[in-house]
Amino acid sequence: MQRMLPLFILSVGFCLSTGNLSQAADWSQFRGPSGNGISDSTGLPTEWSAEKNILWKTKLPGHGSSSPVLFGNQIFLTAYTDYGLTAEDQGNPADLRLHVISINREDGNIMWDKSVAPVNKVQKITKRIVDHGYASGTPACDETGVYAFFGTSGVVAYDLKGNLKWQANVGDKTAGFGSASSPILYKDFVIINASIESEAVYALEKATGKVAWKAENIVRAWTTPSIVEVPGGKQELVVNQKNQIMGFDPDTGKQLWTCEGIQDYVVPVVIQNDGILYCLGGRSNRSIAVRPGGRGDVTKTHKLWEVNVGANVTSPVFYNGHLYWASDRGIAFCLDAKNGEVVYKNRLPTKARLYASIILADDKLYVTTRDNGVVVLKAAPEYIELARNEIKTDEDLFNASPAVSEGSIYLRTNGYLYRIAEQ
Repeated sequence: MQRMLPLFILSVGFCLSTGNLSQAADWSQFRGPSGNGISDSTGLPTEWSAEKNILWKTKLPGHGSSSPVLFGNQIFLTAYTDYGLTAEDQGNPADLRLHVISINREDGNIMWDKSVAPVNKVQKITKRIVDHGYASGTPACDETGVYAFFGTSGVVAYDLKGNLKWQANVGDKTAGFGSASSPILYKDFVIINASIESEAVYALEKATGKVAWKAENIVRAWTTPSIVEVPGGKQELVVNQKNQIMGFDPDTGKQLWTCEGIQDYVVPVVIQNDGILYCLGGRSNRSIAVRPGGRGDVTKTHKLWEVNVGANVTSPVFYNGHLYWASDRGIAFCLDAKNGEVVYKNRLPTKARLYASIILADDKLYVTTRDNGVVVLKAAPEYIELARNEIKTDEDLFNASPAVSEGSIYLRTNGYLYRIAEQ
């Protein structure tokens, strides 16, 4: 027994370390496993270009603004083809095809490319929609497969080999901007915010696509829902919508609490740190800090602060007592998370609006602009620009937030997916 004990400890230690490594290696949903836009990966490149630190690039079969996600040796992302690639497309919207693509992480080769037709009438292409396209929601993945949301075109599920599991309809209503929310996975559910399509949040069974529960009256919310921790080891589902921040039981869909929120539509993802939720949104750009875990209207008891700075589209990160984000207006912000006071506000080197959200990794902030590459900032309460990285051979828009895993950054445009790492 004494001789076996060291071997047992070594084996347990190996299992724990490889388990943690596996979790760190996967970037399984929009803004990473936690939804907070943070990776513990180190050794990431600060600088790159078309000739420097590009391990591989893969030509994509269609356009899309969704981010790549990773599970095991596979990268998944979505795209669309056959309609709406330009604002002048006079083709038939019914020809639209929605793609889910699997790419080998090591060499960038496409492993499979599957597509489906829309389940409802397709919103006609406009300049506003072509700005981001029909594949804006980032897929979510785990050992059971990959799940993608295409707005009025439905939710689609594939296993890891590319076999279609199911396709589900969650509404046919549209808005000028189109669809933007991404699915998240919770236990045996795929959770979809279909506020725009049917004013509801759905929990669909991973195995069948059948509705497990449905929460209604979700108003003007393009945001991806968040699973957050509350005291006692429980979890809540948080949805930030026009006028209200709401907490639900993710197992049943029962509404638990509400807090007076932003008086406008909401796009950014709610993030959590140390028991506090940080919620941004609205065209007037506001930010709110609130504690989850209450019951009923918690505005007077759980709202900690509210300030009139924020972002209309992009989501923040939390680091060492500060909130960081780059607003869609091209301004980098740092706030003191205790009270919402602005620490710095600095214009970024871009003339275009930002759609991608900031990512924190390796003590650096990565800000993806649409027209001037990726700006790398020091993760500190002082605006320090470390690098500006452009891939000048790619003229497509950079709409998607990056994914980060094991020393690599995965960045997509309408035309290509790149794996970026130190060489």
